[in-house]
Amino acid sequence: MLPKGQMQNLMKQAQKMQQEMEKAQAELENLTVEGSAGGGMVIVEASGKKHIKSVRIVPEVLQEDVEMVEDLILAAVNQAIQKAEELEKSKMGSMLGGKIPGFGF
Repeated sequence: MLPKGQMQNLMKQAQKMQQEMEKAQAELENLTVEGSAGGGMVIVEASGKKHIKSVRIVPEVLQEDVEMVEDLILAAVNQAIQKAEELEKSKMGSMLGGKIPGFGF
C-alpha cells in the first residue's frame, strides 16, 4: 500500500490527466483533416473526432463511371479517417506519454 502522501499525489496526477484528456478531446472536434482521391478530384473533410464535415467533388468526375466515382469517394473518406486517427493518436499520445510508468500511449 502506498503512503498517504503518495496516494494523494497520484490522485492529483490522475485528475489533472483527466482534465487534459477532456481538453484534448474538445480540441480534436475543432481540428480538421482532409482526404483526397483522384488527384484532388474528390476531397473529404473530417473533424479530428472522425466526423465527416464535407465532401467536394469536381463536376467533371460525375461524368465518369459510377463505380469509379464511388471508389474515389471511399478512398478519400478512408484517407480522411486515417489522418484523423493519426491526429488523435498524436494529440493524445503526446499528452499521456510517459506520465504514468507503464502507460505510455
